[in-house]
Amino acid sequence: VQLQASGGGLVQAGGSLRLSCAASGRAFSSYTMGWFRQAPGKDREFVAAISWNGGSIYYGDPVKGRFTISRDNAKNTVYLQMNTLKPEDTAVYYCAASNWETMRSTDYGYWGQGTQVTVSS
Repeated sequence: VQLQASGGGLVQAGGSLRLSCAASGRAFSSYTMGWFRQAPGKDREFVAAISWNGGSIYYGDPVKGRFTISRDNAKNTVYLQMNTLKPEDTAVYYCAASNWETMRSTDYGYWGQGTQVTVSS
């Protein structure tokens, strides 16, 4: 599966952004989809994941209550709605696909190219 992330940009603290990740390939609906982020000089960090049918959803502690992950299998797309953004949310955001229901980046075999999110204070 090939993944294409979009929707990043520059936003003021307290604002919102919605990221999208479009997938090609017929097996999209069978994958767990995840979002990860990486800030300069830091390790890649888990943000959110959603199981193949949306029945299970996971969030990293820093984004709980502010971010919402969703998917539309008919459109082969996963979304990340980000509200109440903070400067510490600044990072490159990556979408990824896994055959397992997991929050570990090493379990994701397919990655998009990343989209930059910058939150100004």
